[in-house]
Amino acid sequence: MPFIDVTLGTGRSPEQVRALIHELTLAAHRAVGAPVDNIRVVIREVEPVHWAAGDVTTAERAAARRGADAAPAPSGPQASARSAAGPAASTGAERQ
Repeated sequence: MPFIDVTLGTGRSPEQVRALIHELTLAAHRAVGAPVDNIRVVIREVEPVHWAAGDVTTAERAAARRGADAAPAPSGPQASARSAAGPAASTGAERQ
């Protein structure tokens, strides 16, 4: 019995989540020949403040990106410190 466990960031509609369940079920059925009734799918939705990569939550990344989109690129000592901090200071948004 296939058990598919998916973790996603919040923000998708119930219709999108339902479509994902459907497509995952069909994919498992096609791939391993399991009867559809035996396939289990669990979707876990995680709030952006509870999901992090490189010690930066997805909420923090989104806020930094919004700030970067609204303001000119930083320069001076703060920009140098951010650059020296490495990937954890990245302002790129990620979607789970």
